[in-house]
Amino acid sequence: MYDLSGEAPVFGPVAPPDPHVRIQAQERQSQLTKPVGSLGRLETLSNWVAACQGACPPRQFQRARVVVFAGDHGIARHGVSAYPSEVTVQMVANFLAGGAAVNALARLADATVRVVDIAVDGDTDPSVSTHKVRRASGAIDREDALTQEQVHAALAAGRAIADEEIDGGADLLIAGDMGIGNTTPATVLIAAITDTEPVRAVGRGTGVDDAGWMRKTAAVRDAMWRARPHLKDPVALLRTAGGADLAAMAGYLAQAAVRRTPVILDGVVVTAAALLAEALAPGATAWWVAGHRSTEPAHQIALTKLGLEPLITMDMRLGEGSGAVTALPILRSAISALSEMATFAEAGVSTADEPAPAS
Repeated sequence: MYDLSGEAPVFGPVAPPDPHVRIQAQERQSQLTKPVGSLGRLETLSNWVAACQGACPPRQFQRARVVVFAGDHGIARHGVSAYPSEVTVQMVANFLAGGAAVNALARLADATVRVVDIAVDGDTDPSVSTHKVRRASGAIDREDALTQEQVHAALAAGRAIADEEIDGGADLLIAGDMGIGNTTPATVLIAAITDTEPVRAVGRGTGVDDAGWMRKTAAVRDAMWRARPHLKDPVALLRTAGGADLAAMAGYLAQAAVRRTPVILDGVVVTAAALLAEALAPGATAWWVAGHRSTEPAHQIALTKLGLEPLITMDMRLGEGSGAVTALPILRSAISALSEMATFAEAGVSTADEPAPAS
């Protein structure tokens, strides 16, 4: 169990990716054997990676790392999910065995996967439970998700996990989520921060029927009422209406930005945590790209708030980091185009304002 005696981590403002290197990348784009702008977002993405790395041309990612944050939520006991909470502990074992969707997708995208038990309501392998804060966060429609000490510990756990990965050589990070019921607190956080009516924000999660959707919407409404006094305080908001896994993800995303490490965001749960991470570490959003757009309506609301445009829209809603990993090859393609394509001078190709040599 994680140490509960610490204070809330302080992240502070975040420096942006290097603007001078971004300009160098833009200038290199104009020298490559293609019409300027013809690769669309691949060009802006590769410019962003170069700025994040502080080098032009950018390097291909050598150690892309997915960290899946696992945690249960007390609200799941009140009919907001199509699956029982026992699935979370079973899925942690599945991640460890390499059998989950994110494992399969990560193998193809040349990324590796780590799972951490932050608040699973059961015993997991000791190798993944070093940062465990508690068993299941509270049912947020009627009680706080965490105590003050626990939210501090969860934020510190996320920061420590980011440091562990970056110190271990990770040059691109992805956060994934696993927890039955976790789209409910994620929706509460997003709707509360953006002042969105519950009926506009609540989705089907794991696939609840109409009765389940109505129960979930009522739970979100009640939790938003409880969260209302804390909208200006991200730590208190996580304590009241979030959960240990969401707080750990927020600490992880904030620290990645502090450590100048790019991140691909995943779906609604991770993006909810990103809203809190931006509040904890202003400027962190500049270090993130949105991997995909989930079918959860709250996800687009959060992306709009962050000013991020997703790389893909594939009607995905699994979580685990699966959407972000699916988008990773696009980012790899952008890097390859900027770093490996020949310039006009190298290829002996005439530019638009330069006549071709006489034959």
